[in-house]
Amino acid sequence: MFTAVDSHTEGMPTRVVTGGVGVIPGATMNEKRLHFIEHLDDLRLLLMNEPRGHSAMSGAILQPSTRDDCDWGVLYIEVSGCLPMCGHGTIGVATVLVETGMVEVVEPVTTIRLDTPAGLVIARVAVSDGHAESVTLENVPSYVVRLDDVVDVPGYGPVPYSLAFGGNFYAMVDLDAVGLPFDRSRQQEILTAGLAIMTAINETAPPKHPEIEGLDHVHHVEFIAPGSDARLSRHAMAIYPGWFDRSPCGTGTSARMAELWGRGELALGDDFVNESFIGSRFTGRLIAETTVGGIPAVVPTITGRAWVTGIGQYLLDPSDPFPTGFSF
Repeated sequence: MFTAVDSHTEGMPTRVVTGGVGVIPGATMNEKRLHFIEHLDDLRLLLMNEPRGHSAMSGAILQPSTRDDCDWGVLYIEVSGCLPMCGHGTIGVATVLVETGMVEVVEPVTTIRLDTPAGLVIARVAVSDGHAESVTLENVPSYVVRLDDVVDVPGYGPVPYSLAFGGNFYAMVDLDAVGLPFDRSRQQEILTAGLAIMTAINETAPPKHPEIEGLDHVHHVEFIAPGSDARLSRHAMAIYPGWFDRSPCGTGTSARMAELWGRGELALGDDFVNESFIGSRFTGRLIAETTVGGIPAVVPTITGRAWVTGIGQYLLDPSDPFPTGFSF
């Protein structure tokens, strides 16, 4: 039996697993992530796949922190795997921790320090009468991998793209470059193009994080809608193995801000609004410059909202024919 508190962040689910997993081995959260991938991935499949989850399910497993300066450790799970960082998921986690009393709640702002596989993330929760009104994340440093590169994609030809890290790697592609409109009625065509672009990049020029072991691929394509700029950007986020982010995507917002900063279009302290495929929004801001493995980088913040949607106990009967669920 696994206990969880379900939430959604601007439309995207986060199943926050609070019990039943135990302490995952590893001296750091990334070591725990790598151990989980190798030895415990059936738990992810059980909780994310149908029939307990769905094709766009996302979650987070709470763990004791491996750092003395953090309140909780978090391992991120979703249908695409175990992520080093998840922005919407962290907003969901912080909201759940406040509204269940799993941290000491202070009004008007409760500060929660989270130990993630990508590093320290600080969540500042605006609280009113015990309710989490919004969450502002201070994310891990984000940086540009490459600007205005081109990848040859079978069926699409040369596709211009940029690549940046915001907790995960994101390829940013103008929708116009693949001849598709920003229209949810064309979502399958957009998704097919995104998966083809991911495959082409990973086969020809895969990224590799200089400090985080096991982070060496791109599973997200942020298709930028026409008219987007450094003040307001709209996008469709295609994700491996075949779904869209419902939220504006926190780590994707961080990567997008790093890209705009790399172009000299977004300055420190300026607000940036990122809008999802369903119209929900995060507000981002760059607050400092730094480096990652000697690469120029920025420290982003992201502000968004989450709501608790349920409390559950998830079971696995030994006779269940789908012990790891299924995808459909």
